[in-house]
Amino acid sequence: MAGCVVAGARVLGSADDTVAVWAVRADEGSGAVLTRADLVVHRVRFDSAGDLAGYYRADDALPDRLELVRGVGRGELLPRSAVGTTTAGTVQVPLAVDPAQVPPAVGTGSVVDVYVVGSPADAASDSAGAVSPALDAVTVVAAPHPDQGFGSAQTRRQLTVAVPERQVQAFFGLMAQADDPALTVVLRR
Repeated sequence: MAGCVVAGARVLGSADDTVAVWAVRADEGSGAVLTRADLVVHRVRFDSAGDLAGYYRADDALPDRLELVRGVGRGELLPRSAVGTTTAGTVQVPLAVDPAQVPPAVGTGSVVDVYVVGSPADAASDSAGAVSPALDAVTVVAAPHPDQGFGSAQTRRQLTVAVPERQVQAFFGLMAQADDPALTVVLRR
């Protein structure tokens, strides 16, 4: 019995060492602007004050604009290094993709490559015949999950990706070259 009291005292004593910090409520991609509604408070214990310095405490004043420069996953503590201003010249491009051509794990914040498949078959090929991505290492900024309700007919999955503006014209040019273009999305890890 005395051992239980000592163990309980240690657990309660260590709870006093926790700090309230902000975490992200849902997956968010690069370029997302967060509000307090997008954040939740988590109590955590850090081994050192230096570790805590990399995150936003719940009692800190948050920046006026919480724009993400990289994706942050659901439940992840909000790192100071993920907040800033995204590179100018990025635009959001909507994609309609056959659901069978998108890995189920693709969601907001995922980094993906996008391939255009269609005639002419070599539209995105190099001289050795290897196919190159039409969009390379782009971040998914929105990946709504279609209604899975009874009787719903899902023919396309919509993804919105952040693309450097200088690549947009080439991407749509490649799409225009194909007779019946189809997109395949590859998830990077």
